[in-house]
Amino acid sequence: MLQYKAGYKFVEGGVHAQVLDFPAAITCGGDLAEARGLLAAALIDVAETLLELGQPLPVPNPQLSDVEMDIAEPIYLHLPERLR
Repeated sequence: MLQYKAGYKFVEGGVHAQVLDFPAAITCGGDLAEARGLLAAALIDVAETLLELGQPLPVPNPQLSDVEMDIAEPIYLHLPERLR
């Protein structure tokens, strides 16, 4: 399990969500709960794609921040057994 940093910004019509230290993992949802779920799924999808292409995963950076985000919190990458 790897711990990355998720950032959430409230925008008109929903919540923009991204993994700050895993740039390709980005999505949006109608509310915070939906954005969290979609971001967790996006993180897994992007990680699986990188690993299947033989590319390394980004190194987690717990110190990373983005002043534009309204909320920052940990997000955990749980890889499927077949990719470990």
